[in-house]
Amino acid sequence: SLSQPEREGMFHRGPGPNLTSGQYTAPIAGYYAFSTTLHIVRREPRRKGQGCRGSRLRVLICVQSRCQHNSNLETVSQLESSGGLFTISVTGTLYLQAGQYASVFVDNTAGSPLTVQSGSDFSAVLLGV
Repeated sequence: SLSQPEREGMFHRGPGPNLTSGQYTAPIAGYYAFSTTLHIVRREPRRKGQGCRGSRLRVLICVQSRCQHNSNLETVSQLESSGGLFTISVTGTLYLQAGQYASVFVDNTAGSPLTVQSGSDFSAVLLGV
């Protein structure tokens, strides 16, 4: 069954996505292709005297919120010293049991507040069982 989109350019089919929690729950066990693209604004530049080392951003797609296990997809982006808008993406395949969920996590070590902009996306497609 195809659900009515909540805004232009968005669609979902089937029972998997929960748009409130941001989680995709697998209706059946199988391999799923996941993808997320986040448009992120660093709202304030780093203060002088703060080193840029360790200024990185990790974006992960994790199963059952267990990001420290191997059941995740991850990308790491080095941040420039100035603020501004940048885009980071993660794509890959994960195996989910029926009823398990996957969701996106942002690990911010930059020390500056970040905002995820509208137009960011998260998708899951069943590839096969």
